[in-house]
Amino acid sequence: MQKVTSTEPNSEWDTILRSKEKWFRIDLKGIWAYRDLILLFVRRDFVASYKQTVLGPLWMLLQPLLTTLTFTIIFGQIAKIPTSGVPHILFYMSGLIPWTYFSDCLTKTSNTFLVNAPIFGKVYFPRMVSPLSVILSNLIKFGIQSLMLTLIYVIIIANGSDLRPDYHILFLPLLIFLLAGLGFSVGIIISSMTIKYRDLSYLVSFGTQLLMYGSSVIFSIDIMGPTARRLIAVNPVIWVIESFRYALLGVGVWSWYGLAYSFCFMVIALLIALVMFQRVEKTFMDTV
Repeated sequence: MQKVTSTEPNSEWDTILRSKEKWFRIDLKGIWAYRDLILLFVRRDFVASYKQTVLGPLWMLLQPLLTTLTFTIIFGQIAKIPTSGVPHILFYMSGLIPWTYFSDCLTKTSNTFLVNAPIFGKVYFPRMVSPLSVILSNLIKFGIQSLMLTLIYVIIIANGSDLRPDYHILFLPLLIFLLAGLGFSVGIIISSMTIKYRDLSYLVSFGTQLLMYGSSVIFSIDIMGPTARRLIAVNPVIWVIESFRYALLGVGVWSWYGLAYSFCFMVIALLIALVMFQRVEKTFMDTV
C-alpha cells in the first residue's frame, strides 16, 4: 500500500491509503519463481486427460486419424472438395493438427477461473501459471501429433509422391507461436468474462466447432472467390493454418500480410486479455 497525505483544503482525511499496483502489470519474476508449479500442472493435465482410459495417450494419435478419415469420406469423396492434388490424409491432417492445438488452447484457457477456483481459493501463486501450463501441455500433444504427420509424409514421399516441403518450413516456430498466442489471448478474455456470464462457457466449444469450418482446415483459401475470400480473411487463424500447410506441402497460400494481420490481432488481444485477467483475479473468488 502507498501512504499519501491529503493536500485538499476541505478533506475529511489526513492520510489516504492507495494500492501501489499499476493498472497493467505482468509478474514475470513470480511466474519464473513458480516454474516448477507450471511443470506440475503440465503433468497433471497430461495424466488427467487419459486417466482410466483403455488406450491412454494413444488417443492423441487416434483422434486426428479418425477425424481425418471422416473428413476424407465426407469432404473428399462425397463433397469432392479439391485438395490441390495433395493426398487427402496429408491435406486434412496438415490443417487439423494446428487447428486442434489452437482450439485446445482456447477452450481450456477459457475455463481457467472456473476449473481452478478450488485451488485459487486455498493457496497463493501467480494465477497466470495455470493458463501457461495449458499452452505447454497442449504443445506436447501437438508435438506428438506432428511426429505422426511427419511419418505419414515421409511414407507418401517414399512411395513416389513429388511433394516437397517449402523453405517456409523454417518459419514453423513462428506459426506455432501465433497459434499459441491467439488461443491463449482469446481464451483469457473469455475466461475473464465467464466469471459474470457463465453462458459463455457453454458457447465456447460450439463456437470453436463452427470456427473450424472457416479456418482453412477442410479447404484452401485459394479455391474461393474474391468476395468469400475477403470475408473469411477476417479470421486471423486462417492465415496461420494456410501458411502451415504451404510450408509442409507447397499448396495453398503464404501471405506475409495475412500473418502480419494475425500477429497484430494477437498482440491487441493479448494486451486486452492481460488487463482483464489482472482485474478479475483480484475479486473473482467473490463471484465464482
